[in-house]
Amino acid sequence: MGAIVVAGSASTALGGALAAALNVPSATVESRRFPDGEAYVRIHDDLAGKEVIVIQSTFPDPSIVELLILLDAVREFPITSVTTVIPYFAYSRQDKVFEKGEAISARALARAIAAHSDRFVSVDLHTTSILKWFDIPASHVTAMRDFGHYFHKEGRIDLVMAPDKGAVDRARVTAEIIGCDWDHLEKTRIDATTVRITPKQLDVRGRHVLLVDDVISTGGTILKATESLRGQGAASVTAACTHGLFAQGALDRLRSTLDGVVATDTIENAVSRISVGATLAQHLRQQ
Repeated sequence: MGAIVVAGSASTALGGALAAALNVPSATVESRRFPDGEAYVRIHDDLAGKEVIVIQSTFPDPSIVELLILLDAVREFPITSVTTVIPYFAYSRQDKVFEKGEAISARALARAIAAHSDRFVSVDLHTTSILKWFDIPASHVTAMRDFGHYFHKEGRIDLVMAPDKGAVDRARVTAEIIGCDWDHLEKTRIDATTVRITPKQLDVRGRHVLLVDDVISTGGTILKATESLRGQGAASVTAACTHGLFAQGALDRLRSTLDGVVATDTIENAVSRISVGATLAQHLRQQ
């Protein structure tokens, strides 16, 4: 009896961290591709009677197929339950119809996952409205406290900034643990081609600023914010995100411009300095 973690190939490191934090074993999973690109998975451990925790981020697209096959493989065993942990929930930004004829991609993915799961957990969803599309218990955790602890140890940051008003709560949570101020940036249109980005309230002159957000994709927003903050006298600008997609060479551009770039291990990459394994474990214990 007891629990066991089954990690897909997109979340092997985080799966190990989660298993360690829960003090449960991690299954040996074989994952490979056939010559035509189709996925193959095999679970080498006996899951009979186990509470199974499947963990797999759904980025890039092949990871979605692997997840669905992995969930099917898990169900071949007489398990007691399966909790699906998706650290980065892809397609979460398509959460409504913008143009007639579009799919609500987040809903489509949610329904497919719920069909094979007893519970769903994610990290820093783009919007919590996604949870309503699961007909099973569904929740998410935030990595912002992990950011706070990480940068508190660094001892340098004295202002946490959200890139917009919608992310100000993320900045607040991080800043309260660091023990510093927080604010958010506002865009003011000067003319048809010029936009000014400035803090809502606080002066950044001489301060070490941390920009926090849930996702960095192309990095355009962070780069514009950094240019603006430096122009206003910030001593340094560091960016931290939960999900580092870093599309189209974004990471190289960010590293050459900012004083630091940090991400969690929801998407495993070169700047995954912060693990959300312990935070996920704590949440799962409380459910």
